[in-house]
Amino acid sequence: MAGPYPPYRPGGAEGQPFPAPGPYPIPYPGAYPGSLPPPVGFSKPPRSRKVLWWSLLGVVLACALVATVLTVGGNRTANAGFSDSASKTAIQNYLTALSGGDTETIARNNACGMFDALKDRKSDLALARLASDAFRKQFVRADVTSIDETVLISSYQAQVLFTMKVVHAPNSRPSRDEEQGVAQLLRQGDQLLVCSYLRRTGAQY
Repeated sequence: MAGPYPPYRPGGAEGQPFPAPGPYPIPYPGAYPGSLPPPVGFSKPPRSRKVLWWSLLGVVLACALVATVLTVGGNRTANAGFSDSASKTAIQNYLTALSGGDTETIARNNACGMFDALKDRKSDLALARLASDAFRKQFVRADVTSIDETVLISSYQAQVLFTMKVVHAPNSRPSRDEEQGVAQLLRQGDQLLVCSYLRRTGAQY
C-alpha cells in the first residue's frame, strides 16, 4: 500500500537528472601524487668492456700489419731471383745459343732442370737442332734490349715478356728491326733456365 508521500526521484524538471557541475562530467585528474620518479637513462658500458674492445682492435691491426710486411717481403724475395738483369742475361744466352747452333745449351734450357738426369739425350739434342735451324732461317742474331714485364708464377717460375733487336737472315722476310718474345723461366739454384721461348708477331692469332 502506497504511503502518503510519492517516492523520491532526484532530478530537474520533467524528471531529468541534474547536470554535472562544471564543463567536465568527470573531475579532471589533479597533480601527480608525491614526487616524480627519476628520469630513466642509458647505462654506460663498463670500463672493462671498452678496454677489451680497444685491445681486440689493436690485435687485429697488428696482425694486418704483420701480414702486409710478410707479403711484401715475400714478393721482394721472389723478385730477387727474377730481376730484369738476371732475366735479360738468361734469355740472351739462350738466343745466342739458338743463333750459334749450340744444341747442348738449347737442350739444357728446354729440359727445364732435368737435363743432367736424362739417360738418353738424343731426342732432346735433335729437337734443339731443329729449334736452332728454324731460328737461323729468320735471324742472324738477336739482342735483348729490355724486359717489358715479368709475371711470377711461383718463387721458382716466371713468364717474361721482352723486346729484342734482330738482324734478319738474307732469305727471310724482314718485318721490323725489333721483335717481342715471351720466355718461360725456371730458377734452379743460382741459374735461370729458359724452358720455352715464343716470338710474338703481328700475324700471330
